[in-house]
Amino acid sequence: MSTTESHPKVALVGTAPPRRCGIATFTDDLRRVLTDLHPASPAVQVALTDREHAYDYGEPVVFEINDAQISDYRAAAELVNSRDIDVVCVQHEFGIFGGPSGRHVDELLEHLDAPVVTTLHTVLADPPPELRAATRRLADRSDRLVVLAEQAVELLVDGYGIEADHVRVIPHGIPDLPSIEPAAAKEAVGAAGRTVLLTFGLLGPSKGIDVALEAMPEVVAAFPDVIYVVLGATHPHVLRDHGEAHRDSLEQRVRDLGLERNVTFVDRYADLDELCLHLAATDVYLTPYLGADQIVSGTLAYAVGMGRAVVSTPYRYAVELLGEGRGALVPFGDAHALAGSVTSLLRDAEGRAAMQRRAFEHGRQMTWPAVARAYEELFAEVVASHERRPATWVPVGTPAPRFDFLRRMTDDTGLFQHAAHGIPTRAHGYCTDDVSRALVAAVQGVARCGDPVAAGLVPTYLSFLADAQRDDGSFENLLSFDRRFVPGTASQDTLGQAVWGLGSVVGEGTTEGWRRLAAELLDRSLPEAGDLTDTRAMAYAVAGLASYLDRFPGALGSRGTMERLAGRLADRLVDHASGSWRWFDDELTYANTKVCEALLLAGRSSDHAGWTADGLATLDFVLDATFADGRFDFVGNDGWQGRDGRRASFGQQPIEAGYTAQACMVAYEVTADERYVDRARAAVEWLLGRNRLGVALYDPATGRCADGLDRHGASGNAGGESVACALLGLLALPAPLAVDGAAAPPAATTAT
Repeated sequence: MSTTESHPKVALVGTAPPRRCGIATFTDDLRRVLTDLHPASPAVQVALTDREHAYDYGEPVVFEINDAQISDYRAAAELVNSRDIDVVCVQHEFGIFGGPSGRHVDELLEHLDAPVVTTLHTVLADPPPELRAATRRLADRSDRLVVLAEQAVELLVDGYGIEADHVRVIPHGIPDLPSIEPAAAKEAVGAAGRTVLLTFGLLGPSKGIDVALEAMPEVVAAFPDVIYVVLGATHPHVLRDHGEAHRDSLEQRVRDLGLERNVTFVDRYADLDELCLHLAATDVYLTPYLGADQIVSGTLAYAVGMGRAVVSTPYRYAVELLGEGRGALVPFGDAHALAGSVTSLLRDAEGRAAMQRRAFEHGRQMTWPAVARAYEELFAEVVASHERRPATWVPVGTPAPRFDFLRRMTDDTGLFQHAAHGIPTRAHGYCTDDVSRALVAAVQGVARCGDPVAAGLVPTYLSFLADAQRDDGSFENLLSFDRRFVPGTASQDTLGQAVWGLGSVVGEGTTEGWRRLAAELLDRSLPEAGDLTDTRAMAYAVAGLASYLDRFPGALGSRGTMERLAGRLADRLVDHASGSWRWFDDELTYANTKVCEALLLAGRSSDHAGWTADGLATLDFVLDATFADGRFDFVGNDGWQGRDGRRASFGQQPIEAGYTAQACMVAYEVTADERYVDRARAAVEWLLGRNRLGVALYDPATGRCADGLDRHGASGNAGGESVACALLGLLALPAPLAVDGAAAPPAATTAT
């Protein structure tokens, strides 16, 4: 994941301010509070733009979709995929997406790599067939649906055939604002000393304002000081199709009823501050909507959240939100009932105050911080469970190791640590850890495949290690691009890997000069290597010393050091293993099988059955933990795996594949058990696409290998470690191919 397991990076898709639209307000509010939770990983937005407009979007909008241009949807998906987004949250309303029934959104969803959570702002009880089909497609292409009311779940299950566990209810968000004194608010909005009724939102015929106007004479008769405020601009679609005809008719009706003193229209799109002032000034809030099917109303959510007394018609959202005495319901289109309910509430100050308290208390679960946490929990859940369906694995044979990309990553100094999208990044410089691994791969490439490119790399890597070695025999790790070693970067891990690389040259090097220099450097490091205590550092050193001893079995210094380190590993296993946990530490982290391989190599070199048994037992433990459903599923670096069995699924790295193949082939040499050969091949096939996402990390044509497997797919970066480890895995398999596809030649005896 781009951040951490519990804080996924989010891209929101919907309309965006300054477009005047309820979805735009909702999406921007959600983006803001998600960003407030984790400022280091801000949510970004893809904005839908209606074709006849252009908007000056702010920085959070990273892409603009012309709603009528289907190619924009594909391009938006490609951009989101390129930004390592962990989850996409689509705010869905049919009217904001182009195509028949908003069908263009399908083009976006089909091309996204990340999991998708879609919030349905409209769920119709009896939709036409084309809208029902469109909603079904949304469900099929979304990892979860979010609705804003419980009734919407029933509609989706009963009317659309969508499984209930595919749907999550998260309420409409409302601002969590301090209380405003009503008298002061009335003064601020020009209604001092008046009894205030309010309806706000984009104006259109479905709002039922005409019914409220018909009720006003009866309310005015009981409360002559009353003023009904209708706050909001005309809905853009109404304005586009009919102009201000509806508003004009309402204003004319006010004049006909003689209500000029008691009704006012505020024709503008109110910002949050103005809206909250009007709500604080309100004695009774009205939503006299005409349609029963409305499943959400942001305006009603705001009114309830701010603890206003509400009178509403019984559309679906109102029935649910105003239940348990949080508001009053009147029949659709019944002006007399509306007037009676309003006047009753205005007369009953105590009852109105009780209604307001119940509404306010219920609204606490609807505040934007609470809603953001609910979304974040859902995002983490879908990210953890999301898997792109892997393609059926078709064995294609093992490709020959190619050293071309490793050569591209290497200059005359050493191996660059990182490459962004296949391009080496010089700013990160070089490190001894990566050079040591690459040295093992290169010397094996010469010895086992006769690869001339690999042969050209060995002297460069040996020269780097010679320069990196300090007077005490240890090795500095980091070298900046200006060819200066960074003091204080030496570590046990660096020393262990350097010993591994040098020992491999001694054991498998095909040129005497290589072997002699490697032996000199390794012998100088033995005193420091003998003091290693870190698990993986000891394992690397044991692997290198075992290779050294393959050529020089009588080298007592190297043998004594190897056996001391192997004994420490075995003791560490005794200290930490218990029950079914057969491991050297309390976590499975990285390079796990290198530790198992080290004990197998030490056991074989010293004829020590106990070490061999420990190596096999721990290797089987790791294989059982990481091989399932016919493929490897390595422990990820986004949390590792502890004794409790909980493990990170992503952040899987090629180092595990390469080392696992190596360890399994050593286990096969020790046991002749073909099962280990199968596992070695499966580890390499993980690199080729036999993994949980069905995507290849290794490119057989170039030798490039992605740095990891994340939720969004293979990483765009390809560092020295990953490339070297992929090569180590390929080289470990039986009868590796020569560079031209023929059988491997005999080991060369001179440098190429």
